[in-house]
Amino acid sequence: MTTDPQANGIVTGNDSSLFQTYARYPIALVKGEGSWLWDDKGNQYLDFMAGLAVTNLGHAPVKVKEKLKAQLDELWHVSNLFHIPGQEKAAALLTANTCADAVFFCNSGAEANEAAIKLARRYHQKVKGTDSYEVITFTQSFHGRTLATLTATGQDKVKEGFLPLPAGFLSVPLHDLPALEAAIGNKTAAIMIEMVQAEGGVHPVEPDFIQAVVALCKKHGLLLIVDEVQTGMGRTGKLFAHEHYGIEPDIFTVAKGLGSGFPVGAMLGKAYLRDAFTAGSHATTFGGTPIASAVIQATIETMIEDNVPQRAADAAEYLMAKLDEALGSNPFVKAIRGKGLLIGIECAEPVGDIVVKGQSRGLLFVTAGPNVIRLLPNLYVSKPEIDQAVSILAELIHEFSAIKQG
Repeated sequence: MTTDPQANGIVTGNDSSLFQTYARYPIALVKGEGSWLWDDKGNQYLDFMAGLAVTNLGHAPVKVKEKLKAQLDELWHVSNLFHIPGQEKAAALLTANTCADAVFFCNSGAEANEAAIKLARRYHQKVKGTDSYEVITFTQSFHGRTLATLTATGQDKVKEGFLPLPAGFLSVPLHDLPALEAAIGNKTAAIMIEMVQAEGGVHPVEPDFIQAVVALCKKHGLLLIVDEVQTGMGRTGKLFAHEHYGIEPDIFTVAKGLGSGFPVGAMLGKAYLRDAFTAGSHATTFGGTPIASAVIQATIETMIEDNVPQRAADAAEYLMAKLDEALGSNPFVKAIRGKGLLIGIECAEPVGDIVVKGQSRGLLFVTAGPNVIRLLPNLYVSKPEIDQAVSILAELIHEFSAIKQG
């Protein structure tokens, strides 16, 4: 790979000063507003990725931007050894609008999931007085890239080359209740689950199964951890996806949409877990800084004041109907599924080429495994924007399927 001097700053291969850990598309995005992005050549794109479920309020949302600018004039960072009023306000907003009683702020989804795993182990070992430490997860899940969270992830591809992996994790197939029951032992501390396996093909959890998981946790004294990193903050039509199922997890995690593009994360838990996370037991330098707290507050306030989750639910209903109308009879499309504005279109063959062709026609979307197109528009997406996206996507899929059939 080489540097293209005409590529407007796009540098690749050994000529880049970056580790090449991303297979990047040859596009440099420089501006965003609402549902739209522009690259450094002036090309405009309709964004149905939202930075992988990050910009849930659209690009550069006004209230968040204003609060961020105001905070930049006041104070950027202080140590968590001091009280941070904005952090208390952000935590109070989260607990007032969820089933949680306490919040730990961090910087990413992986960090939030690390905190959840540590809290589960420490609760069993320091509060309950057991030596339980194992966490059961599910095949095709995704929980992060740290050593603990990639081990928790139910996909072997993220684990290659990182041996030895930490002990204490095992995965069972999603919706296989006998396998889950067999995996529970005297060392089991928690079950960790996504309400929608977003990276693993956009598979929502079946209601009967999650109710069985809750029952098993109660029966065996296990903690239920729900990973809401991609499904949280209105994405599925509720503030958090577990609300669809009428359950209250012991611990749940959020990141991505919590900061509207600013890097934040949070681990939330029930009051009885406070005794496990005491002073000095866990920490992070940049979690809940004044800047981060301002962004979190503005994001949550906007979500609540504008009833954004309901907006997402309404937009999702319209989008699913349009997709079914445009693609439902195409034999190349095997299934259209999802929850809220997290939608997967499972196809008969790999869809990577369709993603690239979509970029050339001004539509950005992403995959969820080789054969699944994943759609993640912002939660304010309009009906005309949905119509435009579905029109482009339908053309791409019909063209691709015609080539394969011909």
